[in-house]
Amino acid sequence: MATIFSKIVSGEIPCYKIAETNDYMAFLDVKPLAAGHTLIIPKKETDYLFDLNDETYAGMWLFAKIVAGAVKKAIPCVKVGVAVVGLEVAHAHIHLVPLQSIGDLNFSNQRKEFTSEEYQAIAADIRHHLNN
Repeated sequence: MATIFSKIVSGEIPCYKIAETNDYMAFLDVKPLAAGHTLIIPKKETDYLFDLNDETYAGMWLFAKIVAGAVKKAIPCVKVGVAVVGLEVAHAHIHLVPLQSIGDLNFSNQRKEFTSEEYQAIAADIRHHLNN
C-alpha cells in the first residue's frame, strides 16, 4: 500500500511543495516543530533510509543541503537542524528544522499550527531563496 508520501509524489494528496527533481521532493511538514520544517524524500518509496542504494542516498543528502540553504535564508534561525527518525511514515525522509536551540529538535514538543495561507507564504519564501 502506498504511503502518504507516495500519494504526495503522485499528486493524490496536496502539499506545500518547496522543490522537486526527477528523484526527490521537498515539502513542508504539516505537523511542524517550527515554521519552515521541511521534509526531504526520495520519490521512489523505500521504507528505511539505509536501504536506499548509494546513489539515491547521496543524492538525497545533496538535495537536502540545497533546500536547507534556502530554509536558512528564509526562516530566521541559528541553524537548520537535521533529523532522521523513520518511524512516523514508512518512506525514507529527512527532517530539516529551523533551530534557535537544541530543544527545538525534540519531536515530543508540541507541534506548531499554521493556516493554509501561512503555509503557502512560508513555502513561497523558501522557494524564492532557492533561486537567490
